[in-house]
Amino acid sequence: MSHIDTLTGRLRNSLNFSDNANNTNNKPDFRELDPGSPVSTLRNSSGPAPSGLTSNTSSSSSSSGSASGRTGPNPAHHKRSNSSPTQNHNHSGELSGSVESSPTSHGRCKRPPSDSVNSPSPGNVLPAGNICPSGKILKSGMVSRGSKTDVLGSGSVNYGHGSIMRGGGGAAKSAGGGGDAAVNCSRIGVVDPEELKRLGNEQYKTGNLSEALGFYDRAIAIAPGNATYRFNKAVALTGLKRLGEAVREYEEAVRLDAGYVKAHHRLGSLLVRLGQGENARRHICYQGYQPDANELQKLQALETHLRKCTDARKIGDWRSALREVDAAIAAGADASPQLHACRTEALLKLHQLEEASFSLSNIPKFEPLSPSSSHTKIFGMLFEAYVLFVRAQIEMAFGRFENAVTAIEKAGQIDLRSVEVSVLLNNVRLVARARARGNDLFKSERFTEACSAYGEGLKHDPSNSVLYCNRAACWFKLGLWEHSVDDCNQALRIQPNYTKALLRRAASNCKLERWAEAVRDYEVLSRELPHDNEVAESLFHAQVAMKKSRGEDVHNLKFGGEVESVSGLEQFKAAISSPGASVVHFKAVSNLQCNQISPFLNALCGRFPSINFLMVDVEESPAVAIAENVRILPTFKIYKNGSRVKEMVCPSPEVLESSVRHYSF
Repeated sequence: MSHIDTLTGRLRNSLNFSDNANNTNNKPDFRELDPGSPVSTLRNSSGPAPSGLTSNTSSSSSSSGSASGRTGPNPAHHKRSNSSPTQNHNHSGELSGSVESSPTSHGRCKRPPSDSVNSPSPGNVLPAGNICPSGKILKSGMVSRGSKTDVLGSGSVNYGHGSIMRGGGGAAKSAGGGGDAAVNCSRIGVVDPEELKRLGNEQYKTGNLSEALGFYDRAIAIAPGNATYRFNKAVALTGLKRLGEAVREYEEAVRLDAGYVKAHHRLGSLLVRLGQGENARRHICYQGYQPDANELQKLQALETHLRKCTDARKIGDWRSALREVDAAIAAGADASPQLHACRTEALLKLHQLEEASFSLSNIPKFEPLSPSSSHTKIFGMLFEAYVLFVRAQIEMAFGRFENAVTAIEKAGQIDLRSVEVSVLLNNVRLVARARARGNDLFKSERFTEACSAYGEGLKHDPSNSVLYCNRAACWFKLGLWEHSVDDCNQALRIQPNYTKALLRRAASNCKLERWAEAVRDYEVLSRELPHDNEVAESLFHAQVAMKKSRGEDVHNLKFGGEVESVSGLEQFKAAISSPGASVVHFKAVSNLQCNQISPFLNALCGRFPSINFLMVDVEESPAVAIAENVRILPTFKIYKNGSRVKEMVCPSPEVLESSVRHYSF
């Protein structure tokens, strides 16, 4: 062999890979381009694949020996047009609650057989121009047979989708699933969108929605014009309760394929849940196709209840509005922030503030609407503005004026044309300003001017309990206790459990020597604030004053104290003969029922300070038990001036408290 022939042979050998598994010097060492990258994936000389390409072959990327991804498209493959709904389309592998394993046609015509795609071969053809670690250049068509492979990460452990793990043998399993699904997640060099869709479908079937979403996103990154990928992503997002995002994906699917009936129907169903009747009708009743009877019924119920609710709201019939909005939610619009906000507004107008506050906290998560829904209105307001409109009213009602201003200003920025938003924005600013001025005047002890300031705020918000209560405090300072009681009554009519209003009304009634009314308010407060010593002491003094006004003996009555333990018969007789009423608890340490009700007796002791509470352990003081004929435990007896007036055997806490309250007067 000549010297030239020898050099030629050496050069040829250097450009080919050895079949020997132990030869590791010439293994390919390159990474596949990230499918989400703006840089297109490498293709061979057969030309780029169409962006809207879909494949009906589920095993097109199953070869575990491929490190270079897909080859160029089959020359017989043709590009699909999304311009007309009458085109022939096939959405193989789309999701329909559960994943469909076989291709289904959604249009009026089926795709002809020539539209199917065969898996390209060979699967191990490398793009031209790749450089190996040795510096050698790989020519187009050469096959890698290295013993190790680059494995695409499944998203588990510390690897995200698209991560490359050296060596296929130790590929991590998917975090959410195992078995075949986990193995599929670690396919080698997956860049075929149909294979990514199939992997996503497998994850969806096993309940791993986040994993499925990752695969659909990667498929969309490669083929953004494929409506099925958008549809599948929307189904996964719906399962994850990310409804706003799901709406946008469904809308993109029908934009790409106007004749995609299943996407129209799914989108319409989701819009019903979101309370968007007008938008939902366009998709549920898509022209030329039969609507789903169940979804059409839900849509009609939503439209009927929403129309009645709108009419009731216009005339201020808030009970009817509440009834209709509850019916609309029950009919299927359970995920609508706007309908839940309407329920909150109705409760607020009915002066059910606690329920309104709870309803507000349960409004479904608010997501920005898609562009096509951004102009949707409810009660004449843009959807996104209405929730903020209601929130501003709630914040005002609870005296959080700064929060109210922030919420209504945001609503005004969203909906510049709404008259209701503009009116509330003006009122909130005026009320917040009046309240701030009144507070400053009150701190300066200019009580008459403070009354006027709060009154100015009430002109703009006549149902504001906070302003009524603040003005009541001014009247109290001015010695105008009747006015103070009147304003407290107004505040409590709007907000029945308003603690400050109860305190101010009780104090004003004490000044007016209306002891029974004062005692009634203080007892309510003692239940709400069981550990407040000032409330307990005020209750005691009001009870003593009431007894005096009735001519009862109140000699030696003392405030407070604890349950007194009585051990002897003489001590017992002296204790029940003290002024006022005495409640005696006959108990035994070994009795479970006695031990259960004892803490409640301690609570009553704090709430009714004018009552003497005594405790007799019948095991330690059998003489007292025999003298009082106590045979069943626990037993409670009430004495007045040494005489028994009531006996209760094993009473419930409610019965015991009712009796104690009766004898505390």
